[in-house]
Amino acid sequence: MTADRDPGLQPERTRLAWLRTTLSYTVATVLAARTALRGGATPAGIVVCVLCCGFWLGFLRVAHHRVRVLAAAHRPAALAPRHAAAAVLCAAATAVCAVAIVL
Repeated sequence: MTADRDPGLQPERTRLAWLRTTLSYTVATVLAARTALRGGATPAGIVVCVLCCGFWLGFLRVAHHRVRVLAAAHRPAALAPRHAAAAVLCAAATAVCAVAIVL
């Protein structure tokens, strides 16, 4: 049944969605670092910045891999569950860091 599938522009839209999400994640990470370091660099602020940047790099790696797969193949393979889990965990961990910054 998948052999008859006409992907149309779906891979292109998905690739652009990954790029938009990566850009949004980058802005959120920069703003989180700015907020954490505002008023001087405390040890807790530095730890939160390092964690946010680490999670951002993990997400960036997954997103870059997915964008490459979508751009290279006429019929790209589905996103691997481990890549999806890594992207979700990075986003959730960054949300936890955001809560730590606010509190």
